Amino acid sequence: MVVMDFMHECELGTWKALFTHLVRILYALPGGDLLVATLDSRFCEVPTFGSGVIRTFANNTSKMKRLAARDFKDILQCAIPVVEGLFPLHHDVIVQSLLYRFVQWHTLAKLRTHSESTLGLLNKTFKVLSRQLWKFHDFTCTAFEMVELAKEKAARQWRFTQCAGPNSVPPESSGPRVKKFNLNTYKFHTMGDYVWTIKLFGTTDSFTTQIVSFVSFLALKDSSEVMLLARESWHTEP
Repeated sequence: MVVMDFMHECELGTWKALFTHLVRILYALPGGDLLVATLDSRFCEVPTFGSGVIRTFANNTSKMKRLAARDFKDILQCAIPVVEGLFPLHHDVIVQSLLYRFVQWHTLAKLRTHSESTLGLLNKTFKVLSRQLWKFHDFTCTAFEMVELAKEKAARQWRFTQCAGPNSVPPESSGPRVKKFNLNTYKFHTMGDYVWTIKLFGTTDSFTTQIVSFVSFLALKDSSEVMLLARESWHTEP
């Protein structure tokens, strides 16, 4: 039986997809470049907390360059005050409620000790989060025409060049493609399976892929191999 992979399915999956689309919406708004710059400056103003709990943010968080799962976790934990007021008022309420429910679900799913009451709360929170996701999808996402980010366009054209040859002209090269928020994916679907998975196999920290990555990291003796594994395991491509 396949268990959940919280790091890749949530922090590098559903949350990354949601945050990416929030940045697309900001670009689609009037004065989008200024709004995104405000987003980045607010993240820079967030102080660090604890020993590796909240780390220092980069000055271009919206570009999401070479971010690890822990970085997306920090973005999620600090997103509510950072994005407040950046969206139109009626959409800002939806975004704030969605982020709150996502943080609540994320926190409950990562608990290292569960009881019947916490699992019941996790299940209830997921149902509320699902309604908020669909409200965001049906109301906020349909109010704007979002296009792919600059890095997404560059990555698409690079992939086309690698497949078709350096002299080929990529289709739709004159402008970015329209992007929609897609909830019909495996990673969003599995968010509803965490309660029974935890009941069967234990808390999510007992079967995360981070354990395998860390053990492999310690097993390697050559420093060059360690650095290569670190890049492959903890970082995403720009």
